Amino acid sequence: MAKLTFENIGIRALAAAVPANTIDNLSYTEHFPAEDVKEIVEKTGIKERRFVREGMTSSDLCFHAAEKLMEDNSIDPDEIDALIFVSQTPDYRMPASSVILQDRLNLPKSTLAFDMNLGCSAFVYGMSVAYSFMQQQGFRNVLLLDGETRSKVYHPKDRKTAFLFGDGAVAALISRDESFGMSTFSLNSDGSRQDLIKVDAGGYRNPSTPETLKEKVVDEYGNIRTDEHGYMNGADVFNFAIREIPKDVKNTMADAGVEKEEIDYFVFHQANEYMNNYLAKKLKLDDDKCPTCLDRFGNTSSVSIPLTIATQLQDDLKGSKKKLLLCGFGVGMSWATAVINTEKMVISDLVEVE
Repeated sequence: MAKLTFENIGIRALAAAVPANTIDNLSYTEHFPAEDVKEIVEKTGIKERRFVREGMTSSDLCFHAAEKLMEDNSIDPDEIDALIFVSQTPDYRMPASSVILQDRLNLPKSTLAFDMNLGCSAFVYGMSVAYSFMQQQGFRNVLLLDGETRSKVYHPKDRKTAFLFGDGAVAALISRDESFGMSTFSLNSDGSRQDLIKVDAGGYRNPSTPETLKEKVVDEYGNIRTDEHGYMNGADVFNFAIREIPKDVKNTMADAGVEKEEIDYFVFHQANEYMNNYLAKKLKLDDDKCPTCLDRFGNTSSVSIPLTIATQLQDDLKGSKKKLLLCGFGVGMSWATAVINTEKMVISDLVEVE
């Protein structure tokens, strides 16, 4: 059972970056009738998303977020001892994007740098790894970079996914301070459900071929994609979430020794409005304790939790100490919950990348 606790480690600063290119979901009607699009938007609650321009990658977004974070907090590159890059849309199969970012951000060659390939739970997983490094006295700061360009993963002719996903990135500075107190993590996985969200081809088990790149009708509803685009079994993902997530949230609060009334904010992965509303109702949470940015940015996978914090809680977190519960869940299947404390977190203004 992966239950972790840490003392006096936390997020000192946070910055987020999104593409300037805004997609109006109601106008995303090239492949579908306007009436169908309106119904999808009403069900998901996703009104806008951000898509990168051609040639832009998740590491580009992370670079701009990290640059903003370091500038706003007067961070000398030499003060960064480790860089963790979280993404399922890296620049290349090799080398690791983290190493490219180490050079691009002018971090010292002594910087520990590596990539993490994980989906919607990945920011919480990445935090647990960064916190683990910070337990070592030789580490001063860890730079956790999380970026996704999910607009490149899903096919625009597949209505099951075409209106859900967007692009974005965050940079978090993980540091040591007694004011952070105790944090508690629960990390979980179930690979028997790997087929619920997947890209079948284009990797090393099923390499790219002319056949894998062909558009195909994939179901009785006429949805179209290639074997190298992602697909999702939405009904089974929903059933997974309502079965596993409330239980893990309750168990993690119990492990942390806190009641839900002591949590200032519950920040869930921004999957879709219906699912998040259902989880909040099942856990009997007040709406004002469950911030969301889903309507503005869509489902940004692992980025959605810190992007919600950066865009919805900037003013509230900068002036006081707060207790947050973070919960990410999705592709893998993988899920992670954490109870953390923030202490006057510095959150930069959102960067929009042209």
